[in-house]
Amino acid sequence: MCGIIGVFGSPEAANLATLGLFTEQHRGQESCGMAVSDGKVVRLHKSMGLVKDVFHEDVLDSLPGSLAIGHVRYPTKGSATSFNSQPHLVETLFGPSYALASNGDLVNYAAVRAKLEAKNVYFNSDNDGELLVKYIAWQISQGYEIADAIRLLMRDIKGAYSSVFCTRSELYMFRDPLSIRPMVWGKTRDGAVVVASESCVLDILGVLERREVPPAGIIRVNSEGTTVMENDPNLYRERHRNAYCSFEHIYFSRPDSFHFGENVFDVREKIGARLAQKDPDLQVDCVVPVPDSSNFIGVGYAAEKGIPLSIGLIRNHYVGRTFIKPEQTIRDESVHQKFNALPNFFEGKRVVLIDDSIVRGTTIRKIVKIIKRAGAAEIHLRIGSPQICHSCHYGIDTPHPEELVANRFSLEEIRQRTGVDSLKYLELDELRACLHSPDEYCYACFNGQYPLEKS
Repeated sequence: MCGIIGVFGSPEAANLATLGLFTEQHRGQESCGMAVSDGKVVRLHKSMGLVKDVFHEDVLDSLPGSLAIGHVRYPTKGSATSFNSQPHLVETLFGPSYALASNGDLVNYAAVRAKLEAKNVYFNSDNDGELLVKYIAWQISQGYEIADAIRLLMRDIKGAYSSVFCTRSELYMFRDPLSIRPMVWGKTRDGAVVVASESCVLDILGVLERREVPPAGIIRVNSEGTTVMENDPNLYRERHRNAYCSFEHIYFSRPDSFHFGENVFDVREKIGARLAQKDPDLQVDCVVPVPDSSNFIGVGYAAEKGIPLSIGLIRNHYVGRTFIKPEQTIRDESVHQKFNALPNFFEGKRVVLIDDSIVRGTTIRKIVKIIKRAGAAEIHLRIGSPQICHSCHYGIDTPHPEELVANRFSLEEIRQRTGVDSLKYLELDELRACLHSPDEYCYACFNGQYPLEKS
């Protein structure tokens, strides 16, 4: 999971892209970067760290141009180093020519890289974004037009990729045939074209109308206008359907985003209501969500049960999202820095604690301890997703099934280890009932049915 941004047709492209990246900072906090073109030179700046620290005024002043692409990174493929940060830039004999940033993960990365290396294509990183841009650049060197090179990419490269690609004078946006990760675009009042990972970015940048990039779609933007090249996705994908990531609605996306034809907050409220329907006889005093991704699940639960929703846990928003920290020790330390209980709130209360998911099981144990120390009489834990039993191959950092708590312990053992009085998960059929088009989603992390097998 990462965040991408593309801007074309604004003299403030770098500033708009920075604001967009800041809006989707929740999608990755490890590193960020931007490539900006003034029509003659593509300039690249990227670094480890947060958007507000990397793209300060002096940096932005050094990035003139009306075309920009950017990226915030959450590491999946490739170590946490500046070499693996995006965008990736390809230099030719005539100077920097192509840049690309992508959100997702590839399932046949090793095989495609080996083929390119056999053709003397050199790699600086082990990041899938570099593979995509090097593949396109190599096909261009063989005489293909850019759009045709991207079509060949869709034929040969499997996985999730919502990508922005630029030359000195053109912006391309394209999306994998299964549309696994969100990708939306539109125009501002001033006529600039903006594409991003989430619609909340377009809201902040004043985009009036927005559309999703279609499956296997390629959109070219240049001085002559915008060309939408909608391909037949069945030519490029193994199954004739979309495979939207259901975890985007559960956890990753901001609640003020709209994608896959759904309001994110609506889906989360429906999840909360479904959880409440599983507790017809449970008597409690309040509902407390684990902020922030569980807030609207808590809203749905409390409304369905007719009991108060209380923000009993206060989150330090300067810590970041603990699930996407790269190391377990960092995740553990972040929990202590991130959450604190309201003083004198939990004393003697029977609490329904709402969380969006349990992955490794370490974070929720520490949160329960915080609430117990604050004096709660009972804690009933309700999880807004099914049990995560399988690794994600499309952009979520769950590489080893043995790390997942659902594969290590029974439901009762998980309850005992977390220290709660009761524990219930949302079932898969209940999650499906919360979605308008449930057959268009990927549930592989829950049921192991992958739309694309890893190779």
